[in-house]
Amino acid sequence: MKDPEFWHAKWASNEIGFHLEDVNPLLIQYWPATNPSADENVFVPLCGKSEDLVWLATKHSDVQGVELSNIAVRAFFAEHFYTPLVIPLNGQHELFQFDELSIYTGDVFTAPVKPVDLVYDRAALVALPEEMRIDYVTRIQSLLKPGGRILLVTLDYPQSEMAGPPFSVAEQEVRALFEGYQVTKLYRDDADERHPKIAKRGLSRFAEEVYLIRAPA
Repeated sequence: MKDPEFWHAKWASNEIGFHLEDVNPLLIQYWPATNPSADENVFVPLCGKSEDLVWLATKHSDVQGVELSNIAVRAFFAEHFYTPLVIPLNGQHELFQFDELSIYTGDVFTAPVKPVDLVYDRAALVALPEEMRIDYVTRIQSLLKPGGRILLVTLDYPQSEMAGPPFSVAEQEVRALFEGYQVTKLYRDDADERHPKIAKRGLSRFAEEVYLIRAPA
């Protein structure tokens, strides 16, 4: 990861405005579009301490996550009163394991994630600056089994009007990053003038989008 200390500092100081206290409604609404089955395994990159992990673990028998911050991973298990098995791995990573959940601490580019059928990305692609996105997508593609599916949540706003993260990753870039994959836009929600990003930050526009991305069989 580029600038890992930025994210370590965010978690250490509890500056985690990107964290949702509840399961993301977009996950609940659009996960069925991936046509998931219970025996398919799921990967959640840059998972933080997301409640989405718990929701996915009720639907699937194997859910893997990767999170740079050890603070975030320990907080996730503590807040749910789970006592995970903690396994040190090669000095770079730790594996926290509890029932259906396996969360690796450390860099998403080097964590020993098993190949997966499904990926859920709400906060990973939009957390990365433009120069890292091709490498990130290549990494995700390397983990996705033939015919695997990705549910991707992105943001679309004028990048010149606000510094990320989260960064703007508009439809044109999504389609270019996943060239050769089937990309279907499922949803776009354009914020009105009452949205904090417009009312408080003065953005001229701000939208959240959801994509279903399917790997070649």
